[in-house]
Amino acid sequence: MRWLVGWSSTAARAAEIGSAGATGYDGETVHPVGSHLLWGDPDPLWAVGDWRPDEVRVVQADPETRIAVLGLCGASDEQLRVALFAARGGALRHLTAWPGSYTAVVQVGRRVTVCGDLAGARPVFYTPWAGGTAYATAALPLADLIEANLDFGHLAALLAAPDVPAAVQDSTPYAGVQRIPPGHALILRAGAREIAGYEPVASLAVAAPPADPDSAVDGVRDALVEAVRARLSAPRHVPDIDPGPVPGMGPAERRAARGMPVPGIGADLSGGPASGTLALLAAGLPGMPGTLLGHGTGAGERLLAVTFNDLAVSGREAELERAGALAANPRLHHVVVTGGEEVLPYADLDGPLTDEPGPSLVTAARHRARLMSGSADHFIGSGARQVLDAHPARLADLLMDRKRRHLVRPVAALAKADGSVLVPARVYAAARRLARTPYRAGLEVLAERLLHQRFDEPGGAVGASLAALTWARPGPAARWLTGEALAEVSVRLQQASARSGVGPGQRPGDYRARAALARHAADLRILEQAAEIRSQRLHAPFLDNQVVRACRALPETLRVRPGARAEILRTVLKGAGVTDLPPGWGAPSHAPSAAAARTGLRVSADSLLDLFDTPLLAEAGLVEARVVRKAVRGAAAGEPLPLDGLADLVSLELWLRRLLARRGTCWTGTPARARAVPAGIARGVAEVEAVRRLV
Repeated sequence: MRWLVGWSSTAARAAEIGSAGATGYDGETVHPVGSHLLWGDPDPLWAVGDWRPDEVRVVQADPETRIAVLGLCGASDEQLRVALFAARGGALRHLTAWPGSYTAVVQVGRRVTVCGDLAGARPVFYTPWAGGTAYATAALPLADLIEANLDFGHLAALLAAPDVPAAVQDSTPYAGVQRIPPGHALILRAGAREIAGYEPVASLAVAAPPADPDSAVDGVRDALVEAVRARLSAPRHVPDIDPGPVPGMGPAERRAARGMPVPGIGADLSGGPASGTLALLAAGLPGMPGTLLGHGTGAGERLLAVTFNDLAVSGREAELERAGALAANPRLHHVVVTGGEEVLPYADLDGPLTDEPGPSLVTAARHRARLMSGSADHFIGSGARQVLDAHPARLADLLMDRKRRHLVRPVAALAKADGSVLVPARVYAAARRLARTPYRAGLEVLAERLLHQRFDEPGGAVGASLAALTWARPGPAARWLTGEALAEVSVRLQQASARSGVGPGQRPGDYRARAALARHAADLRILEQAAEIRSQRLHAPFLDNQVVRACRALPETLRVRPGARAEILRTVLKGAGVTDLPPGWGAPSHAPSAAAARTGLRVSADSLLDLFDTPLLAEAGLVEARVVRKAVRGAAAGEPLPLDGLADLVSLELWLRRLLARRGTCWTGTPARARAVPAGIARGVAEVEAVRRLV
């Protein structure tokens, strides 16, 4: 893991500290373990972890004005210096407009500004500490700093309503540690904090100005090309030197056995449109895009393209054929990684502790098996679906903007998939109802559903679309939570709806799409930590700020067309000079993932039942062990249960076990302090009784 951490002290505290270092409550001096100091007191900043030299840049105008950029940023030092002078006046948005994925920290006197990203893949966390405010790009170091306990309300919300920002709020699994919403920045002035948004929000009163589809797609193409070019322009990295030959193994076999990535740049090539677009863009841009000569791959400067072939589950034959056709490009070096039952979801549940829980913990070993054959810098197509596809709730946005005729094509596609003539009327009625429902009413309906445990939703593609045509809906794991946990989430929703001026300031479809993107980006961040390979960096250009902005500029009428994502990416490739795509490129395929999850559940049912024999989730009062064990047996037997909900339960249980099993803290020089969650799973008696009175 890599993160940055720092704090801002009050003026009195800064005078007290002087140059002696950062001091805690008990007078001890604290330092992050394995840290590199970027600048010192009174508002110090550290970079922690295995950062590459080119991933940490500090540009200073004078002793009290400087900027630190951590991550991959396409801005030159001169651009950073110009931006630093502009930031003196409080401007923020330009700090997030460079290609790449990075975190920018600006210090002007005693004012410190930390910018988060638009998607949520590089979040910022903060907590009150020692009379000021500590911040970091990871929550666990701050939890260790204040010896935080678990926030059971947040854990319940993660299971009951993970896609509802009003339920999850700005909390984290650690009590007292909070996160900055995507598209916002944390501003600290002598310890006092302020959260400011740097992105304009569309008005609810006036329809958005009509956007030209062609120019919008051109904007997506330009942003993607710049995002890929920023990675290709960065210094190339070679993992640790091979320690020597092993009898019977070649260089590639030794590297794979030791978990070392291939030097240079590579990409996933699953056969889908997102990964294929990035691989073809990276291979087609001028220069030398791929692996390094003389480092054992035999591929020269060709881009390494990795395809995963699941031998345990069928259904991806067409995608594999398309991947093979794309790999015929002479600038690609194709590698096919095979995996059987040993890499199915739930098969291997051992792994490192991540900063937060996430559903991807149950599939981390599956991704790691593929990434071990990848490059030191590896492109992945994650996020394309969330930034390009139309969330079903966007149909209500079209009605609000009086664009009814554009509902014809998506509704006709749903009717064709369902085979019922009643589909258009049902979908139109649901979209119209959502367009007329206030945000506050949507939260109140969800709070009531959770309190009375009503989770029945129609099935199939049409049922999923109808269920999504709401401001908020229960999560797939909500049906297995206890009444106390559901009541606690219901109270959080009622409190959110009762606040004055409540409302997201956006149309329901846009609001739901942003929430879905934030959740996906957060889970991808957890996946990177869980499947991390030493010396490897994963790059998801679709989650870059400029790419997200370009995708948000796409008109709704273009998004809602069936197959819009594939057509947009086809146009992007055509504009970049790539026209020879295999037949069927861009065809959707969700069935293999669901089949792999169900097969993994069946194969690993016994180990999952053992996991929930005495679960920590039950000790926390979130579930009953017998209920979860019954659900696992039912899903393994083929009952139509929401598999995503079981993944949420299993991943949260795994994360809790890893958190409580850890030793040590993220800080040194603190003999009088303990790590986060020092008392284990311990809910206060008063808290439990207060929740039970609500049921």
